[in-house]
Amino acid sequence: MSGHSHESAVDHLDHSQQTSGRWALFSQLLFVLLALGLLVFFHRQAQFQTLGIIFVSIVLEALPFMLFGTLVGGFIEVFIPREIITRWLPEGRWWTVFLGAGIGLAFPVCECAIVPVVRRLLQKGVPLGAAVAFLLGGPIVNPLVAASTAVAYFADWSIVLQRLVGGYTVAVAVGLLVNLVFTKTAAIREDVFSDEARLAENTISGPGHPAGAGDKIGLAVSHAARDFFDIGRFLIIGAFIAAVLQTLIPRQLFSSVLGTPALSILAMMIMAVLLNLCSEADAFVAASFRSSLVPLSAQLAFMILGPMLDIKLIAMYHKVFRRRAIAALAVLTFAAVFLITVFI
Repeated sequence: MSGHSHESAVDHLDHSQQTSGRWALFSQLLFVLLALGLLVFFHRQAQFQTLGIIFVSIVLEALPFMLFGTLVGGFIEVFIPREIITRWLPEGRWWTVFLGAGIGLAFPVCECAIVPVVRRLLQKGVPLGAAVAFLLGGPIVNPLVAASTAVAYFADWSIVLQRLVGGYTVAVAVGLLVNLVFTKTAAIREDVFSDEARLAENTISGPGHPAGAGDKIGLAVSHAARDFFDIGRFLIIGAFIAAVLQTLIPRQLFSSVLGTPALSILAMMIMAVLLNLCSEADAFVAASFRSSLVPLSAQLAFMILGPMLDIKLIAMYHKVFRRRAIAALAVLTFAAVFLITVFI
C-alpha cells in the first residue's frame, strides 16, 4: 500500500510539474509575441523609446542584486546544514515569525535578491510564516536601507526609524496571518521541494558528494546559476509589464489626489507597485515628493510597500508560491501597509 501511495504521489507531482511547465511556456511565448508586436508596430513612436529606457533600467538595476541573491541562496544550500536552520527556526513556533522579519539586519538583501534566498530557506525547512516575514521585512529592515533612507532625508533618523519599524510590523503581521490561513504545502509550489529532493539525491547521497571547499564552492555557484536563469525570466516579464504600465499611465492621474491624506497614501502605494524601484533607492524618490506637499505617511507607504510588493516581485513570486498564496500575500500586505500608515 505504501509503495502504491508513493507511486501515486510521484505521478501527481509529475502531472503538476508538466501542467505548470506548459503554462510557463505559454506565458513566455505570449510575452515574446507581445514584445515583438510592440517592436514591429510602435518602434517609431516616442512612447516606445520611453518604454525601452524604463525596461532596460529596471532590468539593469535588478540583475546585479538578483545575482547576489542567487549566490547567497547557493551558499546556503551547500554550506548551511538543514539541522542548523531548523534549530534556529523550528517548525510550529510562532516566535520564528518575529525572528524571520529581522534576519535582514544580519543578512542585508534587497527585494531584487530576496526571492531565491527565501526559496532555498524553505527547502532547508524554514517555517512558512518566518519565510514570508523575511521575504517582506528583509528588503527594508536592514542597515543598507537604513543608511540610504538617512541620506535621502538628511539624517532625519525619526523617518528612518518609522520606516524600519513599519516594515518590521507589516512583515510580522502578514507572516502570522499567512501561518493562520495556509499550510506550507498549500502555499508553496510542489516543485520547490521536489527540486530539493532531486538535488539531495544527486549531490549529497551520491558517490560524487563534494569533499573539498573548492568542490563545494563550485556546487554553490552551480545552484546559484540555475536559480538565476530560473527566476530571471520572471524578472524580465515583470519588468516589461511595469515598463508598459509606467509608459501608459500618466503621473497626473496620481497628482490630483495627493493632497488628501488617505487618498495620497493609496496613490503612493499604487505608484510603489508600478515603479519597481530598489529598496536602497526608493527613499530618494519618496523624499522628492516633499516639495509636492505629500504627507509623510504617504511617503512612508511608498517606501514600505515598494520593496514588499511590486510588479516584478509578483512575477518572481510565481517561482515559490501558488497563485492563491500570492493573491492572499498581495491583499494582506497592501491592507497592512495602508492601515499602519493611516495610523501614522
